[in-house]
Amino acid sequence: MKKVEPYLQFDGRCEEAVELYKKVLGAEVLFSMRFKDSPDQHPEGMLPPGFENKIMHLHMKIGESKGFHGFALTVALDTVPEAERVFKELSAGGQVNMPLMETFFAKTFGMFSDKFGVPWMVIVEKPMQA
Repeated sequence: MKKVEPYLQFDGRCEEAVELYKKVLGAEVLFSMRFKDSPDQHPEGMLPPGFENKIMHLHMKIGESKGFHGFALTVALDTVPEAERVFKELSAGGQVNMPLMETFFAKTFGMFSDKFGVPWMVIVEKPMQA
């Protein structure tokens, strides 16, 4: 097996999601294709009206990893203010499951699903104790 990668689906809102990830996390788009640019014809009735201009496939990179169900994306940050900013901006319009707070393992940690349904965890780790 070469690798396993997450494949996100945004129900026609991919462009909006990617713009948010670019703004907040510095995501980089490596490749993008719209339905209308597909080399293959889509079966009759497969696409809702207006979807021809929507993104069909996009490859993006967030930090050192590529950019998710049955798990959550974790953003590990260096400072609490940075974590507060990322948490606030990415969780806007979504569902907070656990607000940012200090825990036994983190200076701050919180969990939410963004407005696109992608689950996230934000953490500023505490130094490991021997």
